[in-house]
Amino acid sequence: MTDHAADVVILGGGSGGYAAALRAAELGASVVIVEKDKLGGTCLHRGCIPTKALLHAGEVADTARDAASVGVHVHLDRIDAAGVREYRQGVVSKKYKGLQGLISARGITVVSGEGVLVEGPAVRVGDDVYRGRDVILATGSYSRTLPGLAVEGRVLTSEHALELDVIPDHVIVLGGGVIGVEFASAWRSLGAEVTIVEALDRLLPTEDASSSKALERAFRKRGIVARTGVRFDSLTQTDDSVTVRLEDGTELTADYVLVAVGRAAATEGRGYEEAGVVLDRGFVRTDDRLRTDVAHVWAVGDIVVGPQLAHRSFQQGIFVAEEIAGRSPVLIPDEQIPRVAYSRPEVASVGVTEADAVAAHGADAIVAYEYNLAGNAKSEILGTPGVVKIVRKKDGPIIGAHLVGDRVGELITEAQLAVGWEAHPEDIAPFVHAHPTQSEALGEAFLALAGKPLHTL
Repeated sequence: MTDHAADVVILGGGSGGYAAALRAAELGASVVIVEKDKLGGTCLHRGCIPTKALLHAGEVADTARDAASVGVHVHLDRIDAAGVREYRQGVVSKKYKGLQGLISARGITVVSGEGVLVEGPAVRVGDDVYRGRDVILATGSYSRTLPGLAVEGRVLTSEHALELDVIPDHVIVLGGGVIGVEFASAWRSLGAEVTIVEALDRLLPTEDASSSKALERAFRKRGIVARTGVRFDSLTQTDDSVTVRLEDGTELTADYVLVAVGRAAATEGRGYEEAGVVLDRGFVRTDDRLRTDVAHVWAVGDIVVGPQLAHRSFQQGIFVAEEIAGRSPVLIPDEQIPRVAYSRPEVASVGVTEADAVAAHGADAIVAYEYNLAGNAKSEILGTPGVVKIVRKKDGPIIGAHLVGDRVGELITEAQLAVGWEAHPEDIAPFVHAHPTQSEALGEAFLALAGKPLHTL
């Protein structure tokens, strides 16, 4: 057995792990990343980036179909599934090479292999042990399934769905969360018939109810069927089809079934509990500074309870690197981290929903305002329906922002600043938004809440 030493050893090279590595190296630490697969993790190779490339391919197809509505006459001949896959893989490959170069330039050592946490703290990879003054756990997450539902044959997770070499004629999506609605949207744009089955009473059930309703209306118009408030019961499949039975007795048949019921923390078999790290329902228990129950062992990203978002993982990785270096950084609360579903239309939010705000403060203490994108010139040009909803405390700060519409994910940073800095609408209303832009929709909402609406009554 060979021992190696570094200031910081990181188990996992995904979003949280490599962000921690880059920041720690910037601050002068010697850093080792142990990664069993590829740097970049699920987000780069099987999640965020390839799914957004797939969604963009669908957006191009939709644009071609709708081009005549703006006087441009084109013919959409076919969807080349192999070409879409090659485009997606090209995007991922370019980003992967860039990340590898950045890690190398910072002098970070990457160890390929399956790491296990051991006392020290240290990470064991085969016969080698990498000891650090501090160890950061960043092993990410994996696709969950439902009890009794085997992922095999025509039953897919998102990772398998990205590897399909065909565009299905009909797909059933089990789960109406972010992953479910994104794949439903992409497949519909590429020509598939899509049915979403969601056990709760609406799509994107953690978002504001108004956002869910707006998305459901848009999906109905696109021909995406949403079966909400009904649970999966059982499944049978043949060589060329799969049939899903729901608890209400309904049977649905399709080419494939996508299981999109969330992601579980990848903590099993990593030696965490044996080394003294406490797990809670599979997640690593940490304090409010992301320290585990073992001294000098930290955890970041999807293995820490909270929204499983790549940008949250980045932020936590940077935070821990700075905390180890004694910089006393500020950890952004989970509710102030923006959330985006990149469907068509997109759904973006930050802060609390109106329902949660009312539950916390009382109905009389909360004011909400909705601005319909039908009144926004740029949205009209783009042909997107949608809404901007702002939630504030009465005579107080903005505490929630909820947006639905094509490209609104690009607007969420302004809303994050408003929520994070506890701005009052009256503070923001004087700032001018360029015309015509979709950002004006936020400006109109702020103006209305400040008591001086411009383009609304």
